[in-house]
Amino acid sequence: MKTKTVCGIIVLGILGQSLFAQKESVNPGINASYLKENLVVEEWVERLEAEGREVFDNRDAIVERLNLKPGMDVADIGSGTGAHIPYLSSAVEKKGKLYAVDIVPKFLKHLDHQIEKNKWSNVETVLCTERSVELPRASIDLAFICNVYHHFEYPSDSLTSIHKALRKNGQLVLIDFKRIEGESSEWMMGHMRAGQEVFEKEITDAGFKKVGEEKQLLSDNYMVFFEKID
Repeated sequence: MKTKTVCGIIVLGILGQSLFAQKESVNPGINASYLKENLVVEEWVERLEAEGREVFDNRDAIVERLNLKPGMDVADIGSGTGAHIPYLSSAVEKKGKLYAVDIVPKFLKHLDHQIEKNKWSNVETVLCTERSVELPRASIDLAFICNVYHHFEYPSDSLTSIHKALRKNGQLVLIDFKRIEGESSEWMMGHMRAGQEVFEKEITDAGFKKVGEEKQLLSDNYMVFFEKID
């Protein structure tokens, strides 16, 4: 499979002055370490696919909670090195489609090799931009965002693109780190720009309603379910 390349980055760079001048990044530089030319994918594989990382250790249970059905079309937004891809791909089966969406070209190149090696015929990589997931309108049934939302620099724009990509009654599932004053580490408080309440409000303001929350599976993270409002 080949990575879907887009010219959106160039176009946005040109048009951004007029179309998005009123909007500033909510977290400038949050993705700088991922976009370095000397990024070594293997180092990130070790970090993102490490035993002891909660969302990695519970990948099978997390995907089970998504209640995916064969034939569904799903987007793994911020798929990174692809830790969840085997489980998501298997859940939707060959009748379904899994879009592995990321802003890092080197991650997608790595995933293309994995797709070919593992014969994941229902997986396609998609290069997104900082403002759009670059998916066609009404192309997916569920958007899965795991430990990635806090990396959205322009959440309003990105959420608008996800809303458009979802079909009627489509779901958005958010997993992210808990950020609790007096409980979370100093590093976490600095790394996470906001906590669950703020992120939930941003999502509901973008045209979604909260329909559920998984409170038993994870301890370092929260898992919240939203449904698209047409």
